Amino acid sequence: MTRQNRVDPWGNLVATDARGLFTGNRGCLVDQRGALVRHHRGSLWITCVLCFGERRHPLAAPGIWTPVFFLDDAVALAAGHRPCGECRRHSYRAYQAAVSLATGADERLGAGELNRRLAAERLRRGSGLDRAADRRLWTADVATLPPGTVVVLDGDAHLLGGGHVQRFSFAGWGQPTELPTGPVDVLTPPTSVLALGHGFVPTLHATAIR
Repeated sequence: MTRQNRVDPWGNLVATDARGLFTGNRGCLVDQRGALVRHHRGSLWITCVLCFGERRHPLAAPGIWTPVFFLDDAVALAAGHRPCGECRRHSYRAYQAAVSLATGADERLGAGELNRRLAAERLRRGSGLDRAADRRLWTADVATLPPGTVVVLDGDAHLLGGGHVQRFSFAGWGQPTELPTGPVDVLTPPTSVLALGHGFVPTLHATAIR
């Protein structure tokens, strides 16, 4: 299998053989030779299905968006992406409705507003290929966070479940361990945590324990 650019919950690009459940877009990441040279381009970060109609897209072509791959929705949300409004229309509408409900908006928030919110929440200003140190973490009491949120424990990303956490790996979520108590650092941006807490149901990898 061709090595793919996978994304971990921090938003790092890592080449691995496994592909995951979703692909996504954060702009053109390669130069004219097809070499990976940047972390992202632009503020449209979406998560897409792997197959959509008869469309085929190159993995590393200059001048067009470069596919990246996610284990599941929890990883994609933690990395700062949202569902695509075209190939994942139902998921996008559910995400949009959940955030709109949580924020008390009179009308559903548009894609542009969702993109602006996420762009402000996921990264500090900077450039280059490695942006892990620029990730914006925030702190919350673990008891207030919905399942599907990704938190940082002992320096590693963990999926929050119902009464347990599971450590991230590119092969899947690890064995469940006891849920911590008190404040934790949160990787999933606040807007996506609002979505998870107000009706958006993420598609999770088979290793995630519901």
